[in-house]
Amino acid sequence: MKRPVLVRRREVWFPTVWGWFLLLIIAALALLLAGRNIYAFLAPNHLSGARLMIVEGWMAPRELDRSLEMFRSNGYTRVITTGGPVEPGLDHVGQISYANLARDYLVLHGIPENQVTAVPTPHSDQDRTYLSALMVREWLAHAQIAADALDVVSSGVHSRRSWLLYRTAFGPRVSVGIIAAPPTAYDPDAWWTTSTGAKVVVSEALNWLWTEIFFRPGAPDSPS
Repeated sequence: MKRPVLVRRREVWFPTVWGWFLLLIIAALALLLAGRNIYAFLAPNHLSGARLMIVEGWMAPRELDRSLEMFRSNGYTRVITTGGPVEPGLDHVGQISYANLARDYLVLHGIPENQVTAVPTPHSDQDRTYLSALMVREWLAHAQIAADALDVVSSGVHSRRSWLLYRTAFGPRVSVGIIAAPPTAYDPDAWWTTSTGAKVVVSEALNWLWTEIFFRPGAPDSPS
């Protein structure tokens, strides 16, 4: 009877110094390539052919201007602005939400008042974009407006996450497009050269990845 073998010798290939050097170069090139393309990935532009535009009202005025450009050039007939309560110290002229502020800005700059509706989002410390999408969905149902397509305007690298969350909220029966407004706080073509750009892009990349993998809300027809 053979005695049981408890240990067996194996041959393992291990990089030399030059091998590690080559691997580091490949890794650095991969990171460089990813860094130069990650903004374009996180800030897609994909129109659905909709006549309904959803504008995330928390964006800066110059980013909201992208909504004005798209409204004038793409034949939208209705605009809905979203956003939660304004931060302390920013409230003025009786406005109570970023949705209201954005609506007034768009009307002031040329969109007919009867074509813009503010749909404010309740205060929330998490899942604010998804909650905004639910509020829009509920408002459309209450107003008895059937929407088979809509386009969402968001800011820069936040756009892919907004796109994902609106598609999740509305389900496969609604075609959701996305419009990424160029950011005003950093250069999107060289975001890594400033601390603001690096912070925003990296944090949004992580947030999108977490949402893609772990975010599991209720069914599209459920309240949450």
